[in-house]
Amino acid sequence: MMARATAVVLLLAALCMTTASAAVVEHTFNVGGMGISQLCKNSVIYTVNQQMPGPTIEVTEGDTLVVHVINRTPYPLSMHWHGIFQLHSGWADGANMITQCPIPPSDKFTYVFTITGQEGTLWWHAHASMLRATIHGALIIRPRPRTGYPFPTPHGEIPILLGEWWNRNVDDVETDGLLTGLGPAISDAFTINGSPGDLAPCGGTFEAEVEPGKTYLLRIVNAAVNAELFFKIAGHSFTVVAADASYTNPYGTDVIVIAPGQTVDALMTASAAPGRYYMAARAFESKTVANPPPFDAAMATAVLRYRGVPENGAPAAMPALPPYTDVITAGKFYWSMTGLVRPGDPVVPKTVDHSMVVGFGLEQAACAPEQSKCQQFSVVASMNRRSFLFPDEVSLLEALFRGVPDVYSEDFPGSPPQAPAARKATSVRKVNFGDVVEVVLQNEAYSAALGAENHPIHLHGFNFFVLAQGLGRFDPKVKSTYNLVNPQVRNTVAVAAGGWTVIRFTANNPGMWFMHCHLDAHLPLGLAMVFEVLNGPAPNLLPPPPRGYPKCH
Repeated sequence: MMARATAVVLLLAALCMTTASAAVVEHTFNVGGMGISQLCKNSVIYTVNQQMPGPTIEVTEGDTLVVHVINRTPYPLSMHWHGIFQLHSGWADGANMITQCPIPPSDKFTYVFTITGQEGTLWWHAHASMLRATIHGALIIRPRPRTGYPFPTPHGEIPILLGEWWNRNVDDVETDGLLTGLGPAISDAFTINGSPGDLAPCGGTFEAEVEPGKTYLLRIVNAAVNAELFFKIAGHSFTVVAADASYTNPYGTDVIVIAPGQTVDALMTASAAPGRYYMAARAFESKTVANPPPFDAAMATAVLRYRGVPENGAPAAMPALPPYTDVITAGKFYWSMTGLVRPGDPVVPKTVDHSMVVGFGLEQAACAPEQSKCQQFSVVASMNRRSFLFPDEVSLLEALFRGVPDVYSEDFPGSPPQAPAARKATSVRKVNFGDVVEVVLQNEAYSAALGAENHPIHLHGFNFFVLAQGLGRFDPKVKSTYNLVNPQVRNTVAVAAGGWTVIRFTANNPGMWFMHCHLDAHLPLGLAMVFEVLNGPAPNLLPPPPRGYPKCH
């Protein structure tokens, strides 16, 4: 233990010497149980440092972040730094069984990585089971002082983490979903900064105070587990200036649409008459079947209060949220934004080395023997008919680094094969360092009973350019319409139900990088794949695992 502590101190000292213009930001995350009263019920949940949401991490571009994670829960878990590139620090990505084995109960692991070339709002969350429902927080990356924002500096900032709440232990909820074969039960409420709002039974309420005439930067994170959300503030409008920590051309709107895993930075001017105004969030339900299954129809609220207005004054004004199934409003928001291109920013690569089509969706399958509560059928998910199977003895990254055989295959297909049904496989797509990868993400309705729905597809380790989006089947003729000038830059994109999205990225970081649906209900069902990026010429090499790297048990 003393040797490990000494090694960390020496590492921090070295980082301080070699990054004189940056800083080392250090946090300790104690992950453990916390008593809470929510929706008139007393519960024990798992959080970081007895906070929900967890601590906000604030860094400046170029800083090195050191986070000591101590697992005091009964569950193995890892911590993912959602959207961080992890350049030469892939061991710290925190993808459970992809880049590391989970941290066992009563053990700890220190994540160390430098944040390079990124500014804006990201977030961190547990990457095991549904524990991220309560184990998550914001990760704010500020520009260096000499750079500044590409928009007028706001008077203040308001982090807004949209969440999802279950009255039961979320690990039990997921276990039951696997036993029934139908996925987890719907949530009991949505939350804004941990509270469902005063319209819910026994609901606590987050409140933000603003000054008349001042402009604020709202840092909005969808930390919900299984729900896309509409978000509005009565009497106010927004100017979106960034998404997924990538700047956008200013986009005016009175509603934010945000999928799990995504972030949106939006400017809001306090230009309404002084008073109290509700913030509100509720589900965007995108399923295409005629009789969709139940979904959480609750609305989370918080209050925006002007300075000088009494906290218990006149009732707050309520915004008019779009209908739950308003695909037109959602599509307009998702498809209208363009990227802000500044001198020195990455540009869309014109030459493509790997052109892939990845079809994905849900289908019905026979009940498995271990699904003791399954009736009639279970649900399986796949990408290119491969339903991702997590390894259980070693992480994929360690298997790659140490050459461990028979852990995974390198045969993930580049297009949907003609197969009658999905099959379980730990299958990866191998690419060389520096290769440019273009992927057509095709959202499929494999089952008439299940239909299709929006899927937020998240790629670890990279940002990608969103070149085009549409409904129906992808037609190669649309290639002439790709936005190669100022496309959105994302790490998580909502692919429309029954539609398609084209993304392109440069594989400039060796390692194993997870691409999966960020609806957590779909991850254990297999809606995932992995890109294996080989070493490049020095210094673009995968380094050895850090001291204390968790082993599987």
